[in-house]
Amino acid sequence: MSRPPVNPAGTPSSPGDAGGGADRPAAVPAAAKVVALVAAAEACALLAAAGWYAYELLAGSPVLSFWGAVFTLGLLLAFSAWLFAVAVFLYRGYRWTRAAALVAQLFVLTVGVPAVTSGLVLAGLAMVVPAVIAIVLLFSSKVISHASRTGSAPPAL
Repeated sequence: MSRPPVNPAGTPSSPGDAGGGADRPAAVPAAAKVVALVAAAEACALLAAAGWYAYELLAGSPVLSFWGAVFTLGLLLAFSAWLFAVAVFLYRGYRWTRAAALVAQLFVLTVGVPAVTSGLVLAGLAMVVPAVIAIVLLFSSKVISHASRTGSAPPAL
């Protein structure tokens, strides 16, 4: 017995078909694009920090604990990959990404606000301003309605 063909675009092939992404708008709202870009930019910044950290570690910079430094490098790489995933799946409209993006922005604020108050104004503002914009946009109605897609169950056969 063969299966009927699957539409790879995820859009319904007939008016009565309930497949794929029929419950979400065809176009991604600009606010969702901005939040996804902010998350992707933060992921790139973490990846750059991981690269710099790895270079310094391999160049022989003194560290208190070598394995602690390797663990920190692993955390930087893992968080960068996590933020890239959040950006991609937020752009696609998955529901879980709003909470993940909010947590990431709150982490950025916990680093950015002390940076501003301790005299690193430009670096702090470079963290705080995009994080605040992303938090505000995460609660906009367009992002909420866009990010309402849930994962679909795998086919039974």
